[in-house]
Amino acid sequence: MIKLRNAVAFACAWSMTAQPALFAQLNSNAAVNASQVPQAPQPSSAGPPPPVDNSPLFLRSGARDFSRPNSAFPNIFRPYRPIDIPAPRTSNSPSIDDTVRDGKIYLSLSEAILLGLENNYDIAIQRYNLDIADTDLLRAKAGSNLLGVSSGLVEGTLGGSETEEASLTSGGGPGGTSVAVGGAGSGTAGIVSTTNGSGPTPEARDPIVTGTIQLERATTPEASPFLSGASTLNQNTDVYNFTYVQGFESGAALNVLYDTSRITGNNNFNVYSPALQSVLRAQLTQHLLNGFGKGINNRFIIEAKNDRRISDAAFRQQLLFTVNQIENIYWRLVARYEDLQAKQRALEQSKQLAADNRKQLQIGTLAPLDVTNADNQVASDTQALITSQTALEYQQLIMKQAISRDLSDPVLSAAPVIPTDRVSLEEMPEERTPVEDLVRQADANRPEIEQALLNLKNDEITLKAVKNGLLPTLDVYAFYQATGIGGSESPYCSKQFLGPGCDVPAIGYGSVFSNLWNNSGPDKGAGVNLNIPLRNRTAQALQGRAVLEYRQEQMRLGQLYVQVRIQVINAQYALTNDRAAVQAALAAREYNSQSYQAEVKKLRLGASTTANVLQQERNLAGAENNVISTEATYAKDRAALEQLLAETLDRYGIRLGEAVTGKVTTQPVIPGLEPVKAGPEASVPAQQQQLQQTEQAPSVPKALPPQPPLTPQEQQGLPPENSNPPRH
Repeated sequence: MIKLRNAVAFACAWSMTAQPALFAQLNSNAAVNASQVPQAPQPSSAGPPPPVDNSPLFLRSGARDFSRPNSAFPNIFRPYRPIDIPAPRTSNSPSIDDTVRDGKIYLSLSEAILLGLENNYDIAIQRYNLDIADTDLLRAKAGSNLLGVSSGLVEGTLGGSETEEASLTSGGGPGGTSVAVGGAGSGTAGIVSTTNGSGPTPEARDPIVTGTIQLERATTPEASPFLSGASTLNQNTDVYNFTYVQGFESGAALNVLYDTSRITGNNNFNVYSPALQSVLRAQLTQHLLNGFGKGINNRFIIEAKNDRRISDAAFRQQLLFTVNQIENIYWRLVARYEDLQAKQRALEQSKQLAADNRKQLQIGTLAPLDVTNADNQVASDTQALITSQTALEYQQLIMKQAISRDLSDPVLSAAPVIPTDRVSLEEMPEERTPVEDLVRQADANRPEIEQALLNLKNDEITLKAVKNGLLPTLDVYAFYQATGIGGSESPYCSKQFLGPGCDVPAIGYGSVFSNLWNNSGPDKGAGVNLNIPLRNRTAQALQGRAVLEYRQEQMRLGQLYVQVRIQVINAQYALTNDRAAVQAALAAREYNSQSYQAEVKKLRLGASTTANVLQQERNLAGAENNVISTEATYAKDRAALEQLLAETLDRYGIRLGEAVTGKVTTQPVIPGLEPVKAGPEASVPAQQQQLQQTEQAPSVPKALPPQPPLTPQEQQGLPPENSNPPRH
C-alpha cells in the first residue's frame, strides 16, 4: 500500500510539472494565432451607423425553451414523458382577408411583406431550426456530442431565382435546403468540416442509475455429495444490484456500486440460510492528461451556444432573402400588370385603325391591302394580349404562394392580385454614400460573415481538443469497498464436517447494511492507469487535419469579405445605371407617343400610310415595354442593395421578435414607393375564357393620350379638306 501511494503521488507530481511543459510544446508546434483571422473593418463615424439589434440573446419561436429539460419537480415522472409539440399551422393568417375587396386582392408591397412574414413556408421551416439548435444545447449540457445545426437557406418559394446572385451561399433550388457551412455540418463547396467535434469524449454529466432485481429458484442434481453435502442442491437466490454513474466537468467520473443478495438452500457447508450479503464499492477516476480540464469537457456547450447564434444569424439571413424574394415577385407582378395594360392599349389602337381603314375602303379612298395590314396587326396584338394575360395570371399565382399557405381557398384562388404600389425615382441615401462606408456596413451586418466568424470560433475549440488528444492517457483512481455478511443459522449446516462452525449468531439486514459504513470489512485502494500510443499516428493526422480545415475556413472568410465588397460596389453601380436607363426609357416613350400621334394625324390628312402608322405603333409598344422593364430592374436592384447591406429589416421597420414568432403586429413601412396612378384596372379573365373575352375591346386608360378626333369629312368617309388623295 505504501508503494501504491508513492506511485500515485509521483504520477500526480509529474502531471502537474510535465503537463504545462508538454502543452507549451504542443502549442508552439500547432498553435493557431487568432489574430491571423481576417477581421471585418469597423464602421467609420462618417458612414451610416450599423442597425440596432434589439432581439434577445437567443431568438425564441415559441414559449418553450428547448435548451431546458423537463423539470422533475413536482412530478418526478415528467423527464421521462415525450415533449408535446403542436402541429404546424397550414391555414392562412387572418391578415390576408383584409386585402380582399370585391373579389380582388389589392396588395401593397408592405402588405405582401407582412403576409410573407406570417405565412411564407420558407420562413416557417427556418423557424424550427432555432428550436432544433436549442436541443443541441440541451444535449451538450448532458455531456453528449452535437448533432449539428443548419445554416443554409430554405428556398422552396418559387419565383425568386433572380436573387441567388445576391446571396453568398447558393441553395438547393425550389423545395430544397442548402447545405450548411456553419455549425457541425460536414462541409460543402470545397469546404471541409469533418474534424468538428473531435477530441477526447467529455464525461456524461447526467447521472445514470441502473438496477437489477432477479429472483432465481434452482434445483441442481449434484454429481458428488462432497460438493454441497446433498444429492440434489435446492437454492433460492434473490439479487438486488444498483449502480450510479456520473461524470464531472474536470474529467472525473464517479462509479458507485451497491449489490445485495439473499440466498437460501440445503447446502450443508453454508452456515447461513438465508444468507444476506451486501457489497458497496465507490470508485473515482480522474483524467490527468488526455481529457483533463473544464475546457475540454465543456467545449460542446460552448460550441452549441455558438451554433445557436449561427441559427439566429441563419434565420435573419432567411428573412433578408425571403423579403427580397417577395419584393422581386411583387415587382415582376407590377411589370406583368403594366405589360397587360400596355397590350390592351396597343390592341385598342390597332382596332381603331382597322375600323377607320374599313370606312375609307368602303368609300374607295383606301386600298384593300391597307385594311389587311391593319387586320394583321389586330391579330398580332390579340395574341400578345393573350400571352400577357397568361403571364400575369401565373405571376399572380406565384405571388399568392409566396404570401399564403393554403391555396385551396376558393376565394383566394379565384381572386386576381392587383398591385397598388409603384416604385418612385426618389434617390436612395445609399446611392450617394461613399462605397467604403457601404462595404464596412455590409461587413459588420451580413449574417453570412457572422456565421463564418462563429464557425471559426468552433474550429478553434476543436483545435484545442485535438491537441489535447495527442497526449497519452493518464488516469488516477481511488476506490473504497465494504462487504457485510449475515443471516440466520442454516438448519442444513453439517456439524459432522463444520462442527462448532455451524453455531453462528443471527445477523439481520440492518446490521449487514451498517457494517458497510463502520469499516468492519474495508477494501481500499488507489491506482494509476497509463496508456501511451507509441507512434500516435491517428492523433497526429487528426490534429493536422483540424489545423488545415481551420486555415481553409480562414481563407473562406477572407473570400467572403472580397465577395461582399464586389457585390456592394456592383449594386451601387447598378442603381446609377438603372436610374439613367429609366429616365432614358421615359424620354423614349414620350417621343414615340408624340410620333405616333403625329403619324395618325398625317394619315388622316393623307400625308402618311397605314404601314407608317403601324410602325409607329410598334415603336410605341416597344418603348412602353422598355419603361416597364427598366423600372422593374431599378426596383429589384434597389431591394437587392438593401439585402446586401443587411439593413432591410431595420429600413422597413420589421421587428425581429415578431418575425420569429410569425405574429406581426407592426406594418412594415417601405420607403421609395408611390401609389399607382388612377386609371382603369387591367382585365384578367379566367384562363379557359381568354379566347372569348379577348374579342371584347378593352377600355383605354386615362393615362394614354387620346387620339385626335375625326373631322366631319372623315366621319362621312370623305377625304379631309386641303389634302391630297391617298396613294394606292
